Amino acid sequence: MANELNLAVEIHPYNAEEIIQLEDRFWRFHLIWMCAQTADTWHFFSLLDFPNRFPNVRTCFAHGNQFGQMGLGRRVQGFKGRPDLFKGARNPEDTFTNVYFDTLVHDVLSFELMVKRSGVSQIVAGLDDPYPLGEMESVDGSYPGKVIDEAVKANIISDNDRNLIWNTNVLDWLYGNQSETLK
Repeated sequence: MANELNLAVEIHPYNAEEIIQLEDRFWRFHLIWMCAQTADTWHFFSLLDFPNRFPNVRTCFAHGNQFGQMGLGRRVQGFKGRPDLFKGARNPEDTFTNVYFDTLVHDVLSFELMVKRSGVSQIVAGLDDPYPLGEMESVDGSYPGKVIDEAVKANIISDNDRNLIWNTNVLDWLYGNQSETLK
């Protein structure tokens, strides 16, 4: 149905305590399990070729799919080393034009990896507001878009890239081919 309606979808796991039976100590569900669940979803989403099976759906993975970005090498090693376990699966190194990642990784090195792995055109500004781990004013020096600004200062992206991430890419994710009329 989402493919027929040309929808944008956000993958943002929540409620880990309903899925796994662990104590939520040191805010583990927000800090670790959300990213792990996103990476797990990306694992199957990409291997089962959902982006090509549903080409009109534009999907954004929350928190930059931070664990998924970092884990690519391990996935590729498994795919190449154990092809018997990946019959019918797509190569994890393949990229997709209808998949996006948000910037809310809170770390310029993770942001740089996302740029190198996915390309600026697949990155959208992430705010995570009103959720409790956004770029919070309660954290000294934090503000919406901080990691994007840090990436410009570190010459990871250009000012033009920053504008794409805040504007064009967001419209492309939300509206697909129709985004040209909004720009």
